[in-house]
Amino acid sequence: MSSAESRDDGRPVWFRSSYSNGAGGECVECALTNEDALVRDSKGSMGSVVTVRSETWNSFVQALRRGTIPLR
Repeated sequence: MSSAESRDDGRPVWFRSSYSNGAGGECVECALTNEDALVRDSKGSMGSVVTVRSETWNSFVQALRRGTIPLR
C-alpha cells in the first residue's frame, strides 16, 4: 500500500480499487491514514465507512496476493 495522504484540510484522499472497471459494478474506494485504512462503497460515498487498522489491512491485502483468501 502507498503511504497515507490527506488534503490540506485533513480529509483523506480516496482512490478507487484497482479491480474497479468503471462500468458501474460493485466497486469500493479506499483511503489511507497514518493509523487506518478506510473503505467505502464507491456509489455511496456519503454513506458508511469501514475503518480497519493499517496492520490488519496490510495483512489482508498480502493474504489476497498470496491466494490465501480465495476471491469469489
